[in-house]
Amino acid sequence: MQHKSQKNFDASRDRSLPVFGVGVAYIDESIISPIPSNDFDSGIDEMKLIVSSLAPPSKQFFVIPTESIYSPDCAAGRDQLTKLASAVSDVTGKEDLVEHLRMLSLQKIATENGYTKIVLGTCTSRIACHVLEATVKGQGFSLSADIQYVDARWEIPVVLPLRDCLSEELNTLCNLDRFDSLKTIDVLQQPRSGINGLIASFVKLLQQENPSRESTIVRTAGKLTPFCFNRIPEVGDDNGHLASQRRQKKYNLKPNESLPPESFCIICNSPLKKTGSATFNGIDNGETRAAAACSSCQYQILPKDPSSLEYFYSLLPQSMSARARDGSISHELLRDQIKDYLLSDSDDGT
Repeated sequence: MQHKSQKNFDASRDRSLPVFGVGVAYIDESIISPIPSNDFDSGIDEMKLIVSSLAPPSKQFFVIPTESIYSPDCAAGRDQLTKLASAVSDVTGKEDLVEHLRMLSLQKIATENGYTKIVLGTCTSRIACHVLEATVKGQGFSLSADIQYVDARWEIPVVLPLRDCLSEELNTLCNLDRFDSLKTIDVLQQPRSGINGLIASFVKLLQQENPSRESTIVRTAGKLTPFCFNRIPEVGDDNGHLASQRRQKKYNLKPNESLPPESFCIICNSPLKKTGSATFNGIDNGETRAAAACSSCQYQILPKDPSSLEYFYSLLPQSMSARARDGSISHELLRDQIKDYLLSDSDDGT
Protein backbone atom coordinates (compact mmCIF):
# COMPACT_ATOMS: atom_id res chain seq x y z
CA MET A 1 0.00 0.00 0.00
CA GLN A 2 2.79 2.40 0.89
CA HIS A 3 4.64 1.60 -2.34
CA LYS A 4 1.49 2.09 -4.43
CA SER A 5 0.60 5.37 -2.75
CA GLN A 6 4.01 6.77 -3.60
CA LYS A 7 3.94 5.81 -7.27
CA ASN A 8 3.19 8.94 -9.26
CA PHE A 9 1.23 6.99 -11.88
CA ASP A 10 -1.32 5.67 -9.38
CA ALA A 11 -1.51 8.48 -6.84
CA SER A 12 -1.41 11.70 -8.86
CA ARG A 13 -3.46 13.01 -11.75
CA ASP A 14 -0.42 14.95 -12.87
CA ARG A 15 1.94 12.02 -13.30
CA SER A 16 4.91 14.30 -13.93
CA LEU A 17 4.92 15.53 -10.33
CA PRO A 18 6.08 13.59 -7.28
CA VAL A 19 3.34 12.76 -4.79
CA PHE A 20 5.33 12.98 -1.59
CA GLY A 21 8.68 12.04 -0.17
CA VAL A 22 9.58 10.77 3.28
CA GLY A 23 12.64 11.57 5.36
CA VAL A 24 13.76 10.36 8.78
CA ALA A 25 15.62 12.67 11.16
CA TYR A 26 17.54 12.13 14.37
CA ILE A 27 18.62 15.17 16.40
CA ASP A 28 22.02 14.68 18.01
CA GLU A 29 21.82 16.29 21.48
CA SER A 30 25.05 14.76 22.79
CA ILE A 31 26.62 18.19 23.32
CA ILE A 32 24.05 18.73 26.12
CA SER A 33 23.39 15.12 27.18
CA PRO A 34 26.58 13.15 26.46
CA ILE A 35 26.26 9.58 25.17
CA PRO A 36 29.18 7.10 25.02
CA SER A 37 30.56 7.23 21.49
CA ASN A 38 30.27 3.46 20.98
CA ASP A 39 26.58 3.48 21.95
CA PHE A 40 25.94 6.51 19.77
CA ASP A 41 27.63 5.03 16.70
CA SER A 42 25.88 1.68 17.08
CA GLY A 43 22.51 3.37 17.53
CA ILE A 44 22.98 5.54 14.42
CA ASP A 45 24.13 2.54 12.36
CA GLU A 46 21.06 0.58 13.44
CA MET A 47 18.74 3.46 12.51
CA LYS A 48 20.41 3.77 9.10
CA LEU A 49 19.90 0.05 8.54
CA ILE A 50 16.22 0.27 9.49
CA VAL A 51 15.59 3.26 7.21
CA SER A 52 17.40 1.63 4.28
CA SER A 53 15.25 -1.51 4.65
CA LEU A 54 11.92 0.35 4.44
CA ALA A 55 9.67 -0.09 1.42
CA PRO A 56 10.53 1.91 -1.74
CA PRO A 57 11.03 4.66 -2.60
CA SER A 58 14.19 5.22 -0.56
CA LYS A 59 14.01 7.55 2.44
CA GLN A 60 16.58 10.17 3.32
CA PHE A 61 18.12 9.83 6.77
CA PHE A 62 19.37 12.95 8.56
CA VAL A 63 21.58 13.08 11.65
CA ILE A 64 21.67 16.73 12.66
CA PRO A 65 23.43 18.11 15.76
CA THR A 66 21.37 20.57 17.79
CA GLU A 67 24.07 23.24 17.45
CA SER A 68 23.42 23.43 13.69
CA ILE A 69 20.40 25.68 14.38
CA TYR A 70 22.90 28.45 15.15
CA SER A 71 25.00 28.30 11.99
CA PRO A 72 26.52 25.83 9.51
CA ASP A 73 29.73 26.21 11.52
CA CYS A 74 29.08 23.60 14.20
CA ALA A 75 32.09 24.68 16.26
CA ALA A 76 30.69 28.18 16.79
CA GLY A 77 27.21 26.82 17.39
CA ARG A 78 28.54 24.28 19.88
CA ASP A 79 30.09 27.02 22.00
CA GLN A 80 26.88 29.08 21.87
CA LEU A 81 24.71 26.10 22.78
CA THR A 82 26.97 25.10 25.67
CA LYS A 83 26.73 28.61 27.12
CA LEU A 84 22.94 28.59 26.70
CA ALA A 85 22.58 25.26 28.50
CA SER A 86 24.87 26.47 31.30
CA ALA A 87 22.72 29.58 31.73
CA VAL A 88 19.72 27.44 32.74
CA SER A 89 20.20 26.20 36.29
CA ASP A 90 16.89 24.39 36.71
CA VAL A 91 17.11 20.71 35.71
CA THR A 92 13.53 20.56 34.43
CA GLY A 93 13.95 23.87 32.61
CA LYS A 94 17.05 22.58 30.85
CA GLU A 95 15.20 19.44 29.71
CA ASP A 96 12.32 21.55 28.42
CA LEU A 97 14.70 23.90 26.60
CA VAL A 98 16.37 20.94 24.87
CA GLU A 99 12.93 19.78 23.75
CA HIS A 100 12.15 23.22 22.30
CA LEU A 101 15.50 23.26 20.48
CA ARG A 102 14.73 19.81 19.09
CA MET A 103 11.59 21.14 17.45
CA LEU A 104 13.52 24.07 15.97
CA SER A 105 16.04 21.60 14.56
CA LEU A 106 13.28 19.54 12.95
CA GLN A 107 11.75 22.70 11.51
CA LYS A 108 15.13 23.65 10.05
CA ILE A 109 15.62 20.23 8.44
CA ALA A 110 12.10 20.23 6.97
CA THR A 111 12.43 23.76 5.59
CA GLU A 112 15.85 23.22 4.02
CA ASN A 113 14.84 19.93 2.38
CA GLY A 114 11.39 20.90 1.14
CA TYR A 115 9.25 18.79 3.48
CA THR A 116 5.75 20.10 4.17
CA LYS A 117 4.86 18.14 7.33
CA ILE A 118 6.71 16.92 10.40
CA VAL A 119 5.45 13.56 11.69
CA LEU A 120 6.30 12.79 15.32
CA GLY A 121 6.08 9.41 17.02
CA THR A 122 4.44 10.87 20.13
CA CYS A 123 2.06 8.24 21.52
CA THR A 124 -0.70 8.18 24.15
CA SER A 125 1.77 7.28 26.91
CA ARG A 126 4.00 10.27 26.19
CA ILE A 127 1.01 12.62 25.86
CA ALA A 128 -0.34 11.41 29.23
CA CYS A 129 2.99 12.36 30.82
CA HIS A 130 2.92 15.74 29.07
CA VAL A 131 -0.61 16.45 30.34
CA LEU A 132 0.48 15.98 33.96
CA GLU A 133 3.78 17.82 33.40
CA ALA A 134 1.98 20.82 31.91
CA THR A 135 -0.52 20.81 34.78
CA VAL A 136 2.24 20.84 37.40
CA LYS A 137 4.16 23.58 35.54
CA GLY A 138 1.12 25.86 35.23
CA GLN A 139 0.72 25.43 31.47
CA GLY A 140 -2.96 24.62 31.56
CA PHE A 141 -3.96 27.39 29.14
CA SER A 142 -1.69 26.12 26.36
CA LEU A 143 -2.09 22.40 27.09
CA SER A 144 -4.71 21.72 24.42
CA ALA A 145 -2.36 23.07 21.73
CA ASP A 146 0.17 20.28 22.34
CA ILE A 147 -2.09 17.21 22.38
CA GLN A 148 -4.04 17.48 19.11
CA TYR A 149 -3.49 15.48 15.92
CA VAL A 150 -2.33 18.64 14.12
CA ASP A 151 -0.23 21.59 15.31
CA ALA A 152 0.15 24.27 12.62
CA ARG A 153 1.48 27.08 14.80
CA TRP A 154 4.91 26.25 13.35
CA GLU A 155 6.10 27.15 9.86
CA ILE A 156 6.00 23.43 9.02
CA PRO A 157 2.84 21.84 10.53
CA VAL A 158 3.36 18.97 12.99
CA VAL A 159 1.13 15.87 13.00
CA LEU A 160 0.79 13.08 15.60
CA PRO A 161 -0.50 9.93 13.85
CA LEU A 162 0.30 7.71 16.88
CA ARG A 163 -1.68 9.87 19.30
CA ASP A 164 -4.10 7.01 20.08
CA CYS A 165 -1.46 4.27 20.44
CA LEU A 166 -0.04 3.16 23.78
CA SER A 167 3.70 2.61 24.13
CA GLU A 168 3.04 -1.01 25.16
CA GLU A 169 1.12 -1.58 21.92
CA LEU A 170 3.94 -0.08 19.86
CA ASN A 171 6.57 -2.15 21.69
CA THR A 172 4.53 -5.29 21.06
CA LEU A 173 4.25 -4.42 17.37
CA CYS A 174 8.00 -3.90 17.14
CA ASN A 175 8.68 -7.24 18.83
CA LEU A 176 6.28 -9.08 16.50
CA ASP A 177 7.67 -7.51 13.32
CA ARG A 178 9.49 -10.34 11.55
CA PHE A 179 11.10 -8.00 9.00
CA ASP A 180 12.99 -6.00 11.66
CA SER A 181 11.77 -2.75 10.11
CA LEU A 182 10.24 -1.68 13.44
CA LYS A 183 12.57 -1.32 16.40
CA THR A 184 13.18 0.80 19.46
CA ILE A 185 16.69 2.19 19.96
CA ASP A 186 17.01 2.30 23.75
CA VAL A 187 20.71 3.20 23.92
CA LEU A 188 20.03 6.75 22.66
CA GLN A 189 17.23 7.48 25.13
CA GLN A 190 18.28 9.71 28.01
CA PRO A 191 16.58 9.20 31.41
CA ARG A 192 14.35 12.11 32.36
CA SER A 193 14.91 13.96 35.64
CA GLY A 194 13.33 16.70 37.73
CA ILE A 195 9.58 17.14 37.39
CA ASN A 196 9.56 15.27 34.08
CA GLY A 197 11.25 12.23 35.64
CA LEU A 198 8.86 12.17 38.60
CA ILE A 199 5.83 12.38 36.30
CA ALA A 200 7.18 9.60 34.04
CA SER A 201 7.65 7.31 37.07
CA PHE A 202 4.18 8.19 38.38
CA VAL A 203 2.46 7.46 35.06
CA LYS A 204 4.37 4.18 34.71
CA LEU A 205 3.13 3.15 38.16
CA LEU A 206 -0.44 4.10 37.25
CA GLN A 207 -0.19 2.06 34.05
CA GLN A 208 0.99 -0.99 35.96
CA GLU A 209 -1.98 -0.74 38.32
CA ASN A 210 -4.53 -0.09 35.57
CA PRO A 211 -3.56 -0.27 31.86
CA SER A 212 -6.32 2.17 30.88
CA ARG A 213 -5.01 5.07 33.00
CA GLU A 214 -2.91 6.64 30.23
CA SER A 215 -5.83 6.62 27.80
CA THR A 216 -8.11 8.08 30.48
CA ILE A 217 -5.70 10.96 31.11
CA VAL A 218 -5.46 11.78 27.40
CA ARG A 219 -9.22 11.48 26.81
CA THR A 220 -9.88 13.81 29.75
CA ALA A 221 -7.40 16.39 28.44
CA GLY A 222 -8.90 15.96 24.97
CA LYS A 223 -12.07 17.66 26.20
CA LEU A 224 -10.18 20.98 26.22
CA THR A 225 -11.03 23.23 23.28
CA PRO A 226 -8.30 23.18 20.60
CA PHE A 227 -6.76 26.36 19.24
CA CYS A 228 -7.37 27.69 15.75
CA PHE A 229 -3.97 26.42 14.58
CA ASN A 230 -4.78 22.80 15.52
CA ARG A 231 -5.73 21.98 11.94
CA ILE A 232 -3.99 21.61 8.61
CA PRO A 233 -4.04 25.01 6.81
CA GLU A 234 -6.59 25.03 4.01
CA VAL A 235 -5.27 25.24 0.46
CA GLY A 236 -8.47 25.95 -1.44
CA ASP A 237 -9.49 22.33 -2.07
CA ASP A 238 -13.29 21.94 -1.91
CA ASN A 239 -13.10 18.46 -0.39
CA GLY A 240 -10.53 19.64 2.12
CA HIS A 241 -12.72 22.64 2.96
CA LEU A 242 -15.74 20.38 3.65
CA ALA A 243 -13.61 18.09 5.80
CA SER A 244 -12.33 21.13 7.68
CA GLN A 245 -15.89 22.28 8.32
CA ARG A 246 -16.79 18.85 9.69
CA ARG A 247 -13.79 18.94 12.03
CA GLN A 248 -14.75 22.44 13.20
CA LYS A 249 -18.24 21.21 14.06
CA LYS A 250 -17.03 18.03 15.77
CA TYR A 251 -14.27 19.62 17.86
CA ASN A 252 -15.94 23.02 18.42
CA LEU A 253 -13.27 24.83 16.40
CA LYS A 254 -13.89 28.37 15.25
CA PRO A 255 -12.86 29.50 11.75
CA ASN A 256 -9.57 31.39 11.61
CA GLU A 257 -11.13 34.65 10.50
CA SER A 258 -13.35 34.79 13.61
CA LEU A 259 -10.41 34.55 16.01
CA PRO A 260 -7.86 37.18 17.04
CA PRO A 261 -4.19 36.40 16.33
CA GLU A 262 -2.48 34.41 19.06
CA SER A 263 0.53 35.58 21.04
CA PHE A 264 3.21 32.95 21.57
CA CYS A 265 5.93 32.38 24.15
CA ILE A 266 9.29 33.53 22.80
CA ILE A 267 10.96 30.39 24.20
CA CYS A 268 8.61 27.42 23.78
CA ASN A 269 6.12 28.94 21.30
CA SER A 270 3.15 28.12 23.55
CA PRO A 271 0.08 30.34 23.10
CA LEU A 272 -0.13 33.03 25.77
CA LYS A 273 -3.22 34.04 27.66
CA LYS A 274 -4.06 37.66 26.99
CA THR A 275 -3.82 39.45 30.35
CA GLY A 276 -4.91 42.91 29.31
CA SER A 277 -3.23 46.07 28.11
CA ALA A 278 -2.05 47.15 31.56
CA THR A 279 0.76 44.59 31.32
CA PHE A 280 2.66 46.88 28.95
CA ASN A 281 2.47 50.02 31.07
CA GLY A 282 5.81 51.17 32.48
CA ILE A 283 8.10 48.23 31.71
CA ASP A 284 11.38 48.34 29.86
CA ASN A 285 12.50 46.31 26.86
CA GLY A 286 14.03 43.44 28.85
CA GLU A 287 11.00 43.11 31.08
CA THR A 288 8.71 43.27 28.06
CA ARG A 289 10.43 40.30 26.51
CA ALA A 290 10.32 38.42 29.80
CA ALA A 291 6.59 39.11 29.97
CA ALA A 292 6.30 37.64 26.46
CA ALA A 293 7.36 34.26 27.84
CA CYS A 294 4.94 31.82 29.44
CA SER A 295 4.98 31.44 33.22
CA SER A 296 6.74 28.08 33.01
CA CYS A 297 9.62 29.44 30.91
CA GLN A 298 9.88 32.53 33.14
CA TYR A 299 10.19 30.37 36.23
CA GLN A 300 12.31 27.47 34.92
CA ILE A 301 14.35 28.77 31.98
CA LEU A 302 14.81 32.55 32.05
CA PRO A 303 17.39 33.90 34.54
CA LYS A 304 15.95 35.40 37.70
CA ASP A 305 18.24 38.44 37.57
CA PRO A 306 16.74 41.01 35.12
CA SER A 307 20.24 42.27 34.28
CA SER A 308 21.09 38.82 32.87
CA LEU A 309 18.15 38.71 30.46
CA GLU A 310 19.90 40.47 27.57
CA TYR A 311 22.88 38.12 27.81
CA PHE A 312 20.53 35.14 27.89
CA TYR A 313 18.66 36.38 24.80
CA SER A 314 22.00 36.84 23.00
CA LEU A 315 22.62 33.09 23.41
CA LEU A 316 19.34 32.03 21.81
CA PRO A 317 19.25 30.70 18.23
CA GLN A 318 18.31 33.26 15.59
CA SER A 319 14.79 31.83 15.21
CA MET A 320 14.14 32.26 18.94
CA SER A 321 15.78 35.68 19.24
CA ALA A 322 13.80 36.90 16.21
CA ARG A 323 10.62 35.76 17.96
CA ALA A 324 11.73 37.71 21.05
CA ARG A 325 12.39 40.85 18.98
CA ASP A 326 9.07 40.51 17.16
CA GLY A 327 7.26 40.07 20.46
CA SER A 328 8.93 43.16 21.90
CA ILE A 329 8.08 45.22 18.81
CA SER A 330 4.46 44.07 18.78
CA HIS A 331 4.09 44.99 22.46
CA GLU A 332 5.59 48.43 21.82
CA LEU A 333 3.21 48.97 18.90
CA LEU A 334 0.29 47.90 21.05
CA ARG A 335 1.34 50.32 23.78
CA ASP A 336 1.54 53.15 21.24
CA GLN A 337 -1.97 52.32 20.07
CA ILE A 338 -3.51 52.28 23.54
CA LYS A 339 -1.36 54.84 25.37
CA ASP A 340 -4.13 57.47 25.24
CA TYR A 341 -6.42 55.10 27.13
CA LEU A 342 -3.98 54.06 29.87
CA LEU A 343 -4.29 55.51 33.37
CA SER A 344 -1.19 56.89 35.03
CA ASP A 345 -0.28 55.98 38.60
CA SER A 346 -1.57 59.37 39.79
CA ASP A 347 -5.04 58.89 38.27
CA ASP A 348 -7.71 57.74 40.70
CA GLY A 349 -10.07 56.56 37.97
CA THR A 350 -12.71 59.24 38.61
